[in-house]
Amino acid sequence: MEKQDKIYVAGHRGMVGSAITRKLQKEGYENLVLRTSKELDLRNQKAVEDFFKAEKPDYVFLAAAKVGGILANNTYPAEFLYDNLLIQSNVIHQSYLNGVKKLLFLGSSCIYPKMAPQPLKEEYLLTGLLEPTNEPYAIAKITGIKMCESYRRQYGCNYISAMPTNLYGPGDNYDLKNSHVLPALLRKFHEAKMNNEPAVIVWGTGSPLREFLHADDLADALYFLMQHYDGAEFVNVGTGKDISIGDLARLVQKITGYEGQLEFDISKPDGTPRKLMDVSKLTSLGWEPSIGFEEGIRNVYKEKFLS
Repeated sequence: MEKQDKIYVAGHRGMVGSAITRKLQKEGYENLVLRTSKELDLRNQKAVEDFFKAEKPDYVFLAAAKVGGILANNTYPAEFLYDNLLIQSNVIHQSYLNGVKKLLFLGSSCIYPKMAPQPLKEEYLLTGLLEPTNEPYAIAKITGIKMCESYRRQYGCNYISAMPTNLYGPGDNYDLKNSHVLPALLRKFHEAKMNNEPAVIVWGTGSPLREFLHADDLADALYFLMQHYDGAEFVNVGTGKDISIGDLARLVQKITGYEGQLEFDISKPDGTPRKLMDVSKLTSLGWEPSIGFEEGIRNVYKEKFLS
């Protein structure tokens, strides 16, 4: 990518898209094409067609998606499948029709089988059954990967895919009904501290293991891949380290300064037992994360709840 190239960041107001936008601006890219969902509904085929014909971007970061945690995925499975299929199909196809030089598609670690060996290697895709709680979302993301592979094979498009692990950072979703585990814990513990509540209840047993990556580290990795990777296979993006939900809750309790009790509601689902990415492909290319986990959470907490 050259500094004068026109770059479209789809989903630039989301946590990932905004991190990508910050990274590009920091690196001196000023010719960015940005549209809110109100300005451009990516589910609308005609609207996306008109947008690409008018703007003709050189590069595309496809970070737009309908996302949420276990509860949201369980409650709105049809929306997660329908919306994501439309968004990525429209953007990928119009990128092809309008001569986009390179596109990067953002997937999710939930694409892997529920009981896949750990850590998760890229080749484990489609080797077993998916986690039922987020299967529709996972199927949509798998479809996006296969679209990029298929457009590469049939049309010679330089479309690459990256599969990030669990993310956190500025612009995260803190709605307890449809947020992911880390922002949900930050909000729960902060509000419990403010309200002097005697206990904080965490869903599940606390035993599942999860890996977390700061959104700014992800943006740095995606920028790196856009510059240095042209392979057909998708690439895992993560830290290669995980933590139990129980230990995560205790870390958040420490960071927020909450002094009450921590309780686990074992009637609630745990989700996948473990999700740790094998990031050896990415590290072999020359990229590693730079933001420490506790440091990252402290910064997010300070920005969201203390500023």
